[in-house]
Amino acid sequence: MPGLRAPSDYAQEPPRHPALVVNSKEPFNAEPRRSDLVSSYVTPVEFFYKRNHGPIPIVDDVDKYSVYITGLIGNPKQLFMKDIWKLPKYTVTATLQCAGNRRTAMSRIRKVKGVGWDVAAIGNAIWSGAKLADVLELVGIPKCSHATPSGGKHVEFVSIDKCKEENGGPYKASIPLSQAANPEADVLLAYEMNGETLNRDHGYPLRVIVPGVIGARSVKWLDSINIIAEECQGFFMQKDYKMFPPSVDWDNINWSTRRPQMDFPVQCAICSLDDVNMVKPGKITIKGYAVSGGGRGIERLDVSIDGGKTWVEASKLQKPGIPYISDSESSDKWAWVLFEAEADIRQSTEIVAKAVDIAGNVQPENVEVIWNLRGILNTSWHRVHVRIGHSNL
Repeated sequence: MPGLRAPSDYAQEPPRHPALVVNSKEPFNAEPRRSDLVSSYVTPVEFFYKRNHGPIPIVDDVDKYSVYITGLIGNPKQLFMKDIWKLPKYTVTATLQCAGNRRTAMSRIRKVKGVGWDVAAIGNAIWSGAKLADVLELVGIPKCSHATPSGGKHVEFVSIDKCKEENGGPYKASIPLSQAANPEADVLLAYEMNGETLNRDHGYPLRVIVPGVIGARSVKWLDSINIIAEECQGFFMQKDYKMFPPSVDWDNINWSTRRPQMDFPVQCAICSLDDVNMVKPGKITIKGYAVSGGGRGIERLDVSIDGGKTWVEASKLQKPGIPYISDSESSDKWAWVLFEAEADIRQSTEIVAKAVDIAGNVQPENVEVIWNLRGILNTSWHRVHVRIGHSNL
């Protein structure tokens, strides 16, 4: 497309922070260290996880860049950035999480396929841009619509990004029109992240943000928006990011039996400790994050220092100086909470964390019961081990 192109090789990749843990160099997939992840409520851009399927697109001329809105509508439209900038600007604090977050722990049970993420394929940012509901009104789709007169019920986002899974075609995904046209769903066409213009890794010049939904639906480097009758038939909607039971393997899988994953389940992870830690006897601080999809707040965060026999409730925080209440308008409904608990450790033990959201959903106790061949949605209790030592570590 004029102004934006997808390179065929990795010769012009953007610079990245040297502290990132690189899981794949080409395409570049990386996450921050655990401690860096929870150092602040809003994740700095340089420590926001990088999830890519190919070389990073290059903007040659942002003034020539445009997005086409086509499909089952009466008046297709071409929008340039100047048109999107004219629309009301909204700011939404939202957590994005790769569906494969915590995949490494699942792979220890049985082999899975996918990028080997630890617990940091997640980040919380302040996104700014136009609401998709406002953009759709420009092509005659009223707010809160469920269908267009021509039968359009889904909104497909197509990227300029080319990937091998699509046989060299573009990355694409869709969400229901009822969600896209609902202003309360806060779906954005975002051009800023944390108050600054998007950088190349995160979708410059324009990307979709679908709060409360797995990151795979928040398409970067937007090329076109299509109003379609059925959900997107792309690889990442139909043959990936679906939740199968442990009994399904690559020999008996039938992708058509499962719907594409949208909302992510309730999740938490301890980030102040590694999987195995050597500590001195005494008090330690246990820190981490908790989040649930669909705009469901975190009602409780439980921490155990005896492997799950007894529990204490951790404190929860979003914005400094403002008490976090899970269903309050003062809280960021699409964003994670950071939690903290103090513990007095006198012997080697297992520390466990689990979250409960406002709907009463709680994380499953063991990863074995949710194992799946793609290693997605590992939302089991998060466990780390501490061993008592007397070194200077």
